[in-house]
Parts: sequence; structure tokens; C-alpha cells
Amino acid sequence: MMQVRVIPFGMLKDWMGSSAKTVELPEGASVGDLLERLGGGAPAQSLKGIAVSVNAEYAPASRVLREGDEVGLLPPVSGGCAEVASGAAGSRECEFTALTREPFDAPALIAAAKRPENGAVVVFDGIVRDNSRGRRTLHLDYEAYEEMAAKQLRALAAEARSRFGVRHVTIVHRLGRLQLGETSVLIVVASAHRAQAFDACRWAIDTLKRTVPIWKKETFADGAVWAPGEPFPAKLALDGVEAKENA
Repeated sequence: MMQVRVIPFGMLKDWMGSSAKTVELPEGASVGDLLERLGGGAPAQSLKGIAVSVNAEYAPASRVLREGDEVGLLPPVSGGCAEVASGAAGSRECEFTALTREPFDAPALIAAAKRPENGAVVVFDGIVRDNSRGRRTLHLDYEAYEEMAAKQLRALAAEARSRFGVRHVTIVHRLGRLQLGETSVLIVVASAHRAQAFDACRWAIDTLKRTVPIWKKETFADGAVWAPGEPFPAKLALDGVEAKENA
């Protein structure tokens, strides 16, 4: 027998009752076997469409687990890696990504992308609004699988540059409690031409919302809920207890 550490995120924490648990499995068991074991105690549909990570990397149902592996259970996300520091805005790096629990200087990060070789800078500034689905919002709480999210943000910035041929990509995401009007995510893309900058910025925020393990809990005047996430891409999503059969 072997033991693996299972960490739920977002709404999956509600039914597991703790931030992490140890599960004993037979040697050679797969991710699908683990989901089948966990599915016996889960509410209906709670594992449907989730993704799974093993040691902070996305993993298929067929992935064979080993003693001491860390398995993340990732519901659809709602939505590199140093803290935002005073010197970050002056960096000459073409990619800058960060997770931070503190407010950051968005104008300085935008200004850093305005270089003579860039003819366009496109910005997405995601802001906490005061309502959602007809309910009055009081505040938002963001949590992440931080090690994995940091890797995914770095990979996202690098892919945006190579895919669209842009020169500069900044992605910064806040964690923790955010008040109304605060920036939750900032994406800055600079390029020689506007078309590539627009396309890269739109692709980056859309992909972030589907693949980077960050979740949002919305607190309203009449209660709190985890925000429903966008579905994972087909290559990442597993179907819970059915995953073993479909692997």
C-alpha cells in the first residue's frame, strides 16, 4: 500500500471538510483509481468536469501515483512568480508574472511596457464590481494552488509572446480578500502593432480563466458562494468516477 496527499480547492473543500487529507491506495493505483475511491463519499456531480494535478502539474486519469505524491483536486477555475516589488516596474524582462496579496501599482506596470520599440500597449484591468447575477456584492476572496498557479502564469506569458509575436507580457493576479473597485487581475501586452497586442491580451485572459488554478468566493449581502468556473479545456477535464473507464 502507499499514501498520497490529496488537496481540494475551491468548492471541493466544502465536502472534504479539511484543506488536505491522506488517502491510502494500493501500489500502482492511478489518478482514476483515486477519483473512484473519493467519488464514493462525494456529493453527486461534485467531481464531474474537474481537473487533477500531481505534484503541481496537470495529470490525466491514467497517471500512475507514487508514495508521497501530492494530488490537487481542481474545480473549474474562476477566474510567475515573485511578489510585486517596487523595482518590478522598471524591469527590462519581456515577461513578468506575479501572485500577490497586496495592492500593486498598475500604472507603473503599464508604463514599463511603453518602450520606443512598441507601437501599441493593450491592457486588461479586471475590477471587483458591486453586483453579480442580480445580487449585491460585498467583497471577493481569491485562493489559488499557488505553486501550480505560478508555473501556469509563467507558461501563459511565454506562450502569449511566442504565439502572437508580441514583445512584452505582464500578468499579475491578486489573492486574498478584495474590496469593491480593486483590481483582481492585470494583463499588459505590448507589441509593434495593435492587432497582435489585442489578440494576445484577449487570449491571455480567456486562457487564464480556464486553466490557471485560482478560485473566487463571492460574498453578497445575502450569503456567500464559490463562483461557477468556466469548463476546463477537454484535454484537462476529468469526469470524476467515470474518468477511469474513459481514460
